[in-house]
Amino acid sequence: MTTTYALLLRGINVSGHRKLPMAELRALLEGLGHTGVRTYLQSGNAAFTTDTDASGDALAAAIEEEIERRLGFRCDCLVRDGAYLAAVADACPFPAGELEGKQLHAVYYSAPVTPDRFAPVDAESFAPEAFALGDRVMYLYTPDGLGRSKLAEAVMRPSLTKGLVATARNWNTVRKLVEMTA
Repeated sequence: MTTTYALLLRGINVSGHRKLPMAELRALLEGLGHTGVRTYLQSGNAAFTTDTDASGDALAAAIEEEIERRLGFRCDCLVRDGAYLAAVADACPFPAGELEGKQLHAVYYSAPVTPDRFAPVDAESFAPEAFALGDRVMYLYTPDGLGRSKLAEAVMRPSLTKGLVATARNWNTVRKLVEMTA
């Protein structure tokens, strides 16, 4: 069975660290036997098709190993199928259609997250910013953008995300990845 996946790389091509040209990422994915490889932006987003029955976690591990082998650095990856991405977009508790893409983000996690993990964050004190949890995702509403968000800073503290891979995408990218994996 052929499945289309999105690859979400964490911390690529930002702040001058860990450079990975998208042409090289496409070649890397094709070298692993994936087809229909496309990238989006320069920040580590790709879509690919594969007929392997490997899980998203197994695919991510293979990609991480290949990046390290080829480029000499470790890069956390999340791989999610199109159905998951569409479900995340559909379940958004915020009015995504009414907001600018920079105001709404999906923070994807490598494992399920529960409200207990974020209990130390007094979310009400950050209003109008807000967050809600879903299936391995946090929906993060930041009216002034992620870069100015005090709530984003609070919920992404290493003490709260310990043991997880977490990577955020603005809502424009969320929609584009849904489209690319449909």
